[in-house]
Amino acid sequence: MKPGEMFAHIGSIVASLMFVWAMFKQFFPYQLSNQIEKHSQRLVTLVYPYIQITFHEFTGERLMRSEAYSAIENYLSSKASTQAKRLKADIGKNNQSLVLSMDDHEEVADEFNGVKLWWAYGKHISKSQSTISFHHPMSDEKRQRKLYTNSGAYWSHVVFEHPATFQTLAMDPKEKEMIIDDLITFSKAGEFYARIGRAWKRGYLLYGPPGTGKSTMIAAMANFLGYDLYDLELTAVKDNTELRKLLIETSSKSIIVIEDIDCSLDLTGQRRKKKEEVEEKDQRQKQQGMQEREVKSSQKLDPALVRKGRMDKHIELSYCGYEAFKLLARNYLNIESHNLFGRICELLKETKITPAEVAEHLMPKNAFRDADLYLKSLIQALELAKEDARKSQHDPHWTENDSEDKATEKSTNYTST
Repeated sequence: MKPGEMFAHIGSIVASLMFVWAMFKQFFPYQLSNQIEKHSQRLVTLVYPYIQITFHEFTGERLMRSEAYSAIENYLSSKASTQAKRLKADIGKNNQSLVLSMDDHEEVADEFNGVKLWWAYGKHISKSQSTISFHHPMSDEKRQRKLYTNSGAYWSHVVFEHPATFQTLAMDPKEKEMIIDDLITFSKAGEFYARIGRAWKRGYLLYGPPGTGKSTMIAAMANFLGYDLYDLELTAVKDNTELRKLLIETSSKSIIVIEDIDCSLDLTGQRRKKKEEVEEKDQRQKQQGMQEREVKSSQKLDPALVRKGRMDKHIELSYCGYEAFKLLARNYLNIESHNLFGRICELLKETKITPAEVAEHLMPKNAFRDADLYLKSLIQALELAKEDARKSQHDPHWTENDSEDKATEKSTNYTST
């Protein structure tokens, strides 16, 4: 038989078998065809020398994208571009680069601990899902972190790209080092927590005036640990069932953030009071309108929220000190010292100004980055704050409007020079 005739004969046999199998699946009961397929797969495993592990692109009831799948996809990006013949292209991070991945039915070789393995990409037709077969440990550093926000009981996410690091965080160096050590100790303590029978979690309470860097601290923690961020908006959560559902859906190695916890919701559910007090409270609520009842006023934190085990570490982010100022000057103006630093150091001891306010004065406003100009602007702001503090102590009628008027006048004089 000639080669051409042989291939034609084989093709005819394969086509006939496929036709017979299609007819069998159509006319025979599903249970019978399923049993035959299951036993045929068992027969194949007797002679098939490989182990196959499949990772689905989407998992869970709401078909959320699998983190393992994304990590494998990132890991294989370089190998796919050098081994696979057919690739898929997509726009990567910041819309500035092209990311390549394997096309359907492509395969690339790999090696782990001296063992040869293959990665294959394909579609699972019955579920319309993309899958990647086999397994390899992934590095968190290569995975894009995500920022999740909730709408009711559901999470949505975007790529987390905040540039904050502990190196750029303006705070006392000793306190910063203490926080870093605490994070490192916690991140490596999984076996310890399991051995003592405690959940592997740690609560941090960040408190301080607005502009002192609480949000920046959270971003720096996420970047340092390589964790995803879940920004939990409690006012969008209807009840405990929704809250429990949200928390269950969070991934491991993540940071759950609740901002303004002192005025978001009555989280503790307040301990049950005497019957008379409850009835009295209900009566007062009935006398108020619906709109008035929905208004939540700022309140102090219930002790149950800040006890050990819920908030393990309290971190105060306060006004800008001299060490924090020097770091800001290095970051914004690229200077380590200046003859005006001494005056600024004295004023910082006598005034209350946040790191955000200091940064605003040090922010370059032209291409020349004249350090003298920006430092003098900061000194004027500090002197004004010092004068306002002095007047507010001696003149009870002094208001913030007076301070704002003076600040506008100072700013106008400064910008005109």
